[in-house]
Amino acid sequence: MPELPDIAAYIRALEVRTVGRTLERVRLANPFLLRTVDPPLKEFEGRRVARLLRIGKRIVFDVDGVFLVLHLMIAGRLHWNPASRPMEALRRARGGGIRGKIGLAAFDFDSGTLELTEAGTKRRASLHAVRDLKGIDPGGLEVLDATLDQFRAALVRENHTVKRALTDPRLFSGIGNAYSDEILHRARLSPLKQTLQLSSDETERLWRATQETLRDWIARLSTEDFPEGVTAFREEFAVHGRFKKPCPDCGAPVQRIRYAENELNYCAKCQCGGRILADRSLSRLLKDDFPRNIDELEW
Repeated sequence: MPELPDIAAYIRALEVRTVGRTLERVRLANPFLLRTVDPPLKEFEGRRVARLLRIGKRIVFDVDGVFLVLHLMIAGRLHWNPASRPMEALRRARGGGIRGKIGLAAFDFDSGTLELTEAGTKRRASLHAVRDLKGIDPGGLEVLDATLDQFRAALVRENHTVKRALTDPRLFSGIGNAYSDEILHRARLSPLKQTLQLSSDETERLWRATQETLRDWIARLSTEDFPEGVTAFREEFAVHGRFKKPCPDCGAPVQRIRYAENELNYCAKCQCGGRILADRSLSRLLKDDFPRNIDELEW
């Protein structure tokens, strides 16, 4: 799922392409993408884009005072087709069919066309056409602007694991499964530690790691002209999506816990004092054979 650094990269690239430009029309390949229709899409056509905003993991187009709110969810991705492309590509981009089975929508500007695609069979991405932004924001703290005290207050509002707290959009804005793994690895914290059990030092480490990780990745992704390679699995990640691969800091194999449709990744040696966290399904299956310590594994 595109998270705060990815959304920031999309917005940076789209600002130079769409702000001050006219939105000529919105074309839907899948009508189920559009979740609210007040105002109707026709009301957006012919208006100029005043600004772009990020609300959590949502991209907001302010189109002369009315708003298109795009949530990419897990597999939604954006693609830009400039109006200066050769004629064949231009015909497709400015009025032809939207790409293949994965195409959901196209937004035609006088500068080019923005296409929305979504891989897989589940259609989770959404587009809201609204007159105001009330009810759009889940209320999570913008961590890049937060003081340590503000961060601590959000963290202990409810007692959860730190992994769950970081990914709760009501507590923190824009952080998901991938970057939370990276944050916790940098902070040297177990993902399953309870927020109310964190010491002052651990809370400050987590605050600093959150800001440093997000800023680092925003800087890395800002070098791309348009972010076509948005993914939750990057080779440069320390632990996320790197099960059994060596931790870049200590060399121990990265571990994982699977839950629902997600998994979390961590380094047992760097984050948990060598202890392997119990994966409920796997530990129940293996029982006494489930390894408890990283030293019990061969690596």
